[in-house]
Amino acid sequence: MAVRIRLKRVGAKKAPFYRIVVADSRSPRDGRFIEEIGYYDPLKDPAIINIDQDKALDWLKKGAQLSETAKALFNKAGVFKKETVAAAEEG
Repeated sequence: MAVRIRLKRVGAKKAPFYRIVVADSRSPRDGRFIEEIGYYDPLKDPAIINIDQDKALDWLKKGAQLSETAKALFNKAGVFKKETVAAAEEG
């Protein structure tokens, strides 16, 4: 089973709100998912990005692949900065 971290669109027409989910790559965009690890609200100024970094890093270590949009949100939220700091302390 190929697992991806991607966005699931919820919210009303013309008012998008996204949940960041871990899902099977074969499931539809707004369909079944394994776990919700955060959300993204693009309508706020500035946009709100909330990601549970521990869960996200755990899924990445298990082999989950990031979608392009999720990768950009992870960079903006600074998820990879924490991973680099933790790796430097361990190694």
